[in-house]
Amino acid sequence: MRQPTRSRARAGAGLLCLLLALTACSARSPRATVPLATAASTPPGPADTGGPSSDVSTGPPGSAAASGPASPSAPADYAVRDPGHLAGRLHTADLLVAGATTIPEAVRRRLRDVAGVTAVLPLSLSSVPVNGRALTVASGDLGRLRRFTQWESARSDAVWSRVAGGEVAVDPSLPRRLEDPRGYLRLGASRRAPRVHIGAYAPLVRQISAVVDLPRARQLAMPRANALLVSTGSRDPAAVTGPLRAVIGPGLTLQTLALEFHAGNRGTAVLSGTSVASRVGTFSYTPHADGTVAPDPAWVRRYIRTASVPVLGRVTCNKGMLPQLRGALEDVVRAGLADRIHAGEYGGCYYPRFIAHDPAKGLSLHTWGIAVDLNVPGNQRGTAGLMDRRVVAIFKRWGFAWGGDWHYTDPMHFEMASVVRTP
Repeated sequence: MRQPTRSRARAGAGLLCLLLALTACSARSPRATVPLATAASTPPGPADTGGPSSDVSTGPPGSAAASGPASPSAPADYAVRDPGHLAGRLHTADLLVAGATTIPEAVRRRLRDVAGVTAVLPLSLSSVPVNGRALTVASGDLGRLRRFTQWESARSDAVWSRVAGGEVAVDPSLPRRLEDPRGYLRLGASRRAPRVHIGAYAPLVRQISAVVDLPRARQLAMPRANALLVSTGSRDPAAVTGPLRAVIGPGLTLQTLALEFHAGNRGTAVLSGTSVASRVGTFSYTPHADGTVAPDPAWVRRYIRTASVPVLGRVTCNKGMLPQLRGALEDVVRAGLADRIHAGEYGGCYYPRFIAHDPAKGLSLHTWGIAVDLNVPGNQRGTAGLMDRRVVAIFKRWGFAWGGDWHYTDPMHFEMASVVRTP
């Protein structure tokens, strides 16, 4: 279904503005001090974790070389120029072109020349691990990006001022339980992943869950301009998809954002915000109606392996994670804790799907094969769980994040969060 026209969006703006839920104001700019719909979180301050998100542990697990929390820094360290008031006409966000690396300017020019295309916006786009899901984060020219969002967000200077100040804007569809009690969102799985203050909850663009400015994108090691938002204005996107596919060639994917779901709507999965990204690969995928996805077979052949590991036996995971999983389980056995992991309650590793089989919730990290679920029956979401904390400590030494540490817990879940070099 096509998105509402701008005139219809303007007519409903008074009601839709209630969706905006700006969090409490920081003191960085008078522009941020606007009337708020909700004010449930504290302002950003020294607790905001900065520094690069890469955290390769060069010593043995548990050594002094293992990574710890990054040094604090304020959101202002990641600020860019405030985009100011809305300028220019609004665009419908109809199509998304994406790849693993920067899309050449020549391709952008050819796309702009396709009949029916009214606007093209380069974006940095990637999947960032957040509490077991891959959150789709976008970055780019904020003054132009706002013109592709829904009317109530596009017209709000406060939303874009907060993002320009180094905070993150989050789509209201994202579960509030991902936000910690002080109003921060940890963008990444490791302890060194930046905790970024949520500056606004605001409707964004379909398939995009959060927006950050370019310094934050660099902090998360997001690829530069690897995506393009395409508007076809009043023209049906289906009328231009054929010519667009001819322009972009086989190395890029093309998604129709106006569709709720389409079985042929291929996407690209690029993992950022974690040092494991280079180990696990980038792939395109095709979604299925049952909420599962089919990654590119060439990526599966290159990265997914079935192997035997202690305690669990045969597992199918990403080859980049298997050495650390094996090392953690070997240490569990050496510590005399093998009976604390129940092989019959193993919930799997490589399971390509959306969170809760819902495309709107983003990809599960099981799609990359870098997460395992252990002792499933006694470790359900939202509980403290029964996982032996000595086992948890061993997995953490081997570079795994544990879902039991999250604000909304998932104690069965362990995911590869950092690279630990093994002999």
